[in-house]
Amino acid sequence: MPRGVGVDRHPGVRRRLRSVAVDQRLSLLTLGVSDLDRARRFYESLGWSGKSPDGDIWLFQLNGMILGLWDRAKLAEDTVVEDTGGWGGITLCQWVSSNEEVDAILTNAEAAGGSIGRPGFQRYWGYTGLFFDPDGNPWEVIHHPGWTLDEHGATRMR
Repeated sequence: MPRGVGVDRHPGVRRRLRSVAVDQRLSLLTLGVSDLDRARRFYESLGWSGKSPDGDIWLFQLNGMILGLWDRAKLAEDTVVEDTGGWGGITLCQWVSSNEEVDAILTNAEAAGGSIGRPGFQRYWGYTGLFFDPDGNPWEVIHHPGWTLDEHGATRMR
């Protein structure tokens, strides 16, 4: 252990820690999958293209971030968590420019091997639907009239 790390030399004395701001940015989101080839084919069937640096993980360059697909057991071990097989408390979401695009994406996801969790419908704030990829990861597709895409393809709130 590096010198001074984890050692409290002055118990009971409050020290002021130097504040470091964390950028409001997500760089990589990795989904744990049970079958890497099946997951890769699913996302490629949606029209996405990616690459694997080593055959162990598949990476898709998104607008401003990267989506990774990796073996679920390896991801759990690397993340130091116990995989209980249940939902992980995360829903992925993609904003699109119209209600029709929401429905088209749901249709494409189902044709590619996903399943529809919620067909498209109107909410007070916009139009939404939800599909699951083959590993059960939920993807909500929404058209929110208060959001836009900037010139780089990033979603922006107005």
